[in-house]
Amino acid sequence: MDLRLDDIRLVYPDGEGTLTAVDGVSLRVPSGTTTALLGPSGAGKSSLLAVAAGLTRPSEGQVRIGGEVVLTPTTSDPDATRLRLDRIGLVFQQPQLIGSLTALEQLELQAHLRGKRRSTVRAHALELLDAVGLGEQAHKRPATLSGGQRQRVAIARALVGSPDVLLVDEPTSALDQERGTQVVELLTRLGRELDAAVLLVSHDAGTLGSVDDTAQMIDGALSNCRSGH
Repeated sequence: MDLRLDDIRLVYPDGEGTLTAVDGVSLRVPSGTTTALLGPSGAGKSSLLAVAAGLTRPSEGQVRIGGEVVLTPTTSDPDATRLRLDRIGLVFQQPQLIGSLTALEQLELQAHLRGKRRSTVRAHALELLDAVGLGEQAHKRPATLSGGQRQRVAIARALVGSPDVLLVDEPTSALDQERGTQVVELLTRLGRELDAAVLLVSHDAGTLGSVDDTAQMIDGALSNCRSGH
């Protein structure tokens, strides 16, 4: 299902005035495609991603998935939480894995949080780990995995439950360019295979050769968007 951000504004109190973090951004990410959001530090990229994820309510505008309005300025916290659990996969800049759990258990716990019994999702979780190239690492804990492998576990974890939308914040920041390029290629491939709309924030244009579109943010606004193919 497509992800649509419609005229999103995000304004914070700032002393006696206000600070506009996102200023009237509209963006569409078609299902099965990956769009990379670029821009300098402080441009509003992560703020926009937080709105798309329901982590922050917009001051104005709305978020739609598959044509359905799923987030507005008045959406309640429980509804936003349910949206993330049911329809959105999130990959943060740091993998945020639980040190005592194996790669497989990370995915099973996420499935449990989504209301599914771990025993019913084990086969799917193993398939996802295999899809990200970690089938043989399923029973290893984070301390024994490389940085790139931990990031791939986080990607597989975000895909438990087959979300409609995958949102990724700086997935390559701790990786060299070769490994970063591989992670972006993986995200692009999985988004296409799972028919998910993928929006990723990145600071490194050199890793983005596989994405379908790029969009540039400057000072909270979208400056351009172009097709990558």
